[in-house]
Amino acid sequence: MKTTTKLFAIILMFASGVLCAFYPVHSGYHIGDIAADFELKSTNGDMVSMGDFEEAKGFVIVFTCNHCPFAVMYEDRLIELNDKYAPQGYPVIAINPNDPDVQPADSYEAMQERAEEKAFTFPYLFDEGQNVYPKFGATRTPHVFLLDETRKVRYIGAIDDNHKNADAVEEKYLENAIEALKRGEAPDPSETKAIGCSIKKK
Repeated sequence: MKTTTKLFAIILMFASGVLCAFYPVHSGYHIGDIAADFELKSTNGDMVSMGDFEEAKGFVIVFTCNHCPFAVMYEDRLIELNDKYAPQGYPVIAINPNDPDVQPADSYEAMQERAEEKAFTFPYLFDEGQNVYPKFGATRTPHVFLLDETRKVRYIGAIDDNHKNADAVEEKYLENAIEALKRGEAPDPSETKAIGCSIKKK
C-alpha cells in the first residue's frame, strides 16, 4: 500500500512538472487587474507617478532601455505615439527596468544622455532596485502595458507587428488598443507577444 501511494505521488509530481513546462505560470498583472501606482526618478531628476497625470484617461506604460536594439528601433515610434495620444489623455511613461551593474549601458546617467539625445517627449524613469517591473510582469524591452483611467490593465504585449521597419507595419497593436478604449470598447487582441531583449537582473 505504501509503495502504491509513493508511486502515485511520484507520477503526480511528474505530471505537474510536465504541465508547468507547457503552461508556465504568468507572474505580474493580467488583463483586468488594477495596477498599483509607482514613484520613480525621471531623467530630469523629478519623481514621477501615474497620479501626477490628473487629466489622464489612460496610461501607456512601456518597459524599455538604452542598449537593446529592439528598444532603440521603437524610440521614434514611442515619441510619435506620445505626441499623438498624450494630448488625448493617454501619455507614454517609459521605464528602464534593467540593473546597471549587469548592463552598464542602462545606467541612470546613460538614460539621461539618451533622453537628451533623442529629445524624448515622455518621462523616462529608472526602476532603481527593480521593484516595479516584476509587479507588471514585464519580461522584455520593449514590453507594453496599456491601462485605462482606473489603472485597469487593458492590453499587454508588443507595440506593433514589425520591429525592424516602421513603414512595413501591418498591425498597430498598441495604437489599435488605445483607439478601442477611446470608443469604450475592449481591445482585440488584448494580449500579444512582446518581442525584445530580456530584462537584465542580478
